[in-house]
Amino acid sequence: MAPAPFIVGVGRSGTTLLRLMLDAHPALAIPGETLFLQDLIKRGAAPDSFVDIVTASETWPNMAMRREALERAVAGAASLSEAIRAFYRLYTEHRGKARWGDKTPYYRVYMKDIARLLPEAHFIHVIRDGRDSALSYQGLWFGPGDDFEKQARFWSEAVRNAQAMGRELARYTEIRYEALVAEPERTLRGLCAQLALDFDPAMLAYHLTAAERLDELKRPFGPKDRTPQDIGTFMAIHDRAKEPPDAGRIGRWRTEMLPADLSRYEAIAGPLLRELGYETGSQQ
Repeated sequence: MAPAPFIVGVGRSGTTLLRLMLDAHPALAIPGETLFLQDLIKRGAAPDSFVDIVTASETWPNMAMRREALERAVAGAASLSEAIRAFYRLYTEHRGKARWGDKTPYYRVYMKDIARLLPEAHFIHVIRDGRDSALSYQGLWFGPGDDFEKQARFWSEAVRNAQAMGRELARYTEIRYEALVAEPERTLRGLCAQLALDFDPAMLAYHLTAAERLDELKRPFGPKDRTPQDIGTFMAIHDRAKEPPDAGRIGRWRTEMLPADLSRYEAIAGPLLRELGYETGSQQ
């Protein structure tokens, strides 16, 4: 089977940007966050419970398909793996495309489980400078909160854990947000080669169809007590993804982080930042 890209990573790291770029390829369709694979895995679901679990998911209204169509698609599935593939194929066929993928950042925690179910899954771990990710998280309803020390622990643990799991996987690739934004064609060509997918210039023009693709999301999802229920407010966090890549988003921490906050962040995350090749304040 052709490799199926699964985009994972810490939130606010460019996973939506990469999803829109790959989804703009004429052969590939990638939905917004699915989230229900983790429920299927946790419950050890059987094929006959698949439709009930998927359609009960908070993200189901964002999949732009009908329950009856999903029931027909998974009818006769002999395994959970077959049922999952049937869902993705249905999503893809509705968009006139031949191949599918997924973009759910939190699946970084379930990569080994997903790989057992779907050996064709090729995980793409998007890594962004944690300080810029922390700034992008400020004031949002999800993630580790606004405290920079909590942000540093969260980012370091999430990235290191995903990297450790990735070393155990047959199909795992890391890309940098900074490279995706500064050199999108080179980065996408490298990914396409790994995905057995011909590069297509349409991926560089993703912003022309981004608004239409993002409009597929109809219901907010996330922590019930904090997530805004107004879809416009919920989707505003993706507004920049509707524009061409902006290299000005790289290195925001240099001008937007207070020195005290930067010191607190780097005291915790500095070792990983340096290990990944990012310059830290003490190196300036």
